[in-house]
Amino acid sequence: MIIKGTADCIPEEAGYDSGRIAVLNGHFLRMMEKKEIEGAAYCISRRGKIIACNSMGTAHYFDGPGDMRPDTVHGIASISKTFTAAAVMKLAEDGLIRLDMRVGDILPQFAAAPFDQITLFHLLTHTSGLQPDGGCFPEEHSPSPWAYIEEAAKNWKAGEKFDWLTPALSCGMRREPGKEWQYCSFGFAVLGAVIGKVSGMKAENYIDENILKPLGLQDTFFLPAKADKIKRINLLAEEEKEEIERSADSSSQIPTVWEQIPQTGGGLFSTPCDLIRFANMMLGMGTWNGVRILGRKTVEKMTASSLFQVPDYCWGANEPDRKYAIGFDRREGPGFHYSKGTYMHEGYGSCSLVIDPQEQLAAAWFVPFRPGEWYAEGLWNVSNIIWSGL
Repeated sequence: MIIKGTADCIPEEAGYDSGRIAVLNGHFLRMMEKKEIEGAAYCISRRGKIIACNSMGTAHYFDGPGDMRPDTVHGIASISKTFTAAAVMKLAEDGLIRLDMRVGDILPQFAAAPFDQITLFHLLTHTSGLQPDGGCFPEEHSPSPWAYIEEAAKNWKAGEKFDWLTPALSCGMRREPGKEWQYCSFGFAVLGAVIGKVSGMKAENYIDENILKPLGLQDTFFLPAKADKIKRINLLAEEEKEEIERSADSSSQIPTVWEQIPQTGGGLFSTPCDLIRFANMMLGMGTWNGVRILGRKTVEKMTASSLFQVPDYCWGANEPDRKYAIGFDRREGPGFHYSKGTYMHEGYGSCSLVIDPQEQLAAAWFVPFRPGEWYAEGLWNVSNIIWSGL
């Protein structure tokens, strides 16, 4: 059963072929029949108007399985990085930082070699040289900053402030800054520490006050959150349920080590429609519905390809000139049908947000894979189906 959410107009009024929505639904249903996914939810807009907002299949909530709904809340994982990037750019707009500033000028843990040449730009573009995410490369025993944090946490005493950066940097660097594109979620946690230091408030609170609330993104949040929002989260694993429940009570507890680390690399939850509102702010060159989040030149800077002849070897790639923007991916190639200049981001688990300024088309969708599974058909093929409606 397909559950339809609220649309602003029929697709044809926005110059879109509604027949392609049926093809998209059929694609998700086939993936469900093959047991690759249990459900899907998506939202598509063109020229600032939502033309489709649908869901199908099963979601897993705190009280058990139920229908996947258009307003089901999902962890957006690394799509969170786009919000973090927007927050960093707001601080730059206010003159508090510049992207060419060295991280060590803000965080003392980065002041000494070999970390002293890393800039905010390097962190935002995954070119810092810091140890990348596990699985990026085939090394069996690659150093992980998270493992070093976990080891240091064994000596942490409840109630103490935990310096997580110092042990994390003990694992060293893999490359010199600027030499190679290496996907690094740890770098975005560092950006959270930068936001906190510069703004004087927790990075999560800064993002909430300066991006989420002004845009009216009522279903986009970091943990902890109110019970009514938590009850609508689609859970991917039992461990996630326990973590969310524990975090929900954190206001009355001493923060754990991990709760002291910014969630800016992948901790947001959201819905397809909330993500589309964020996308339309970007398509509106920083403004949505009369609310200014960013300036036009800032959006231009964020979404242009920022790297030149920087190689990428992550996950088996052999790309001599990786296209990447500021917090957004600029993946191009024969496998993608969207316009040149499109920017996007995917999230583990899995979800995607794709924004095409040339066509004023944006799409956000969730296809929750089972833990450890991944299907290009749920991400890359989906974008081609959606863009075939033009």
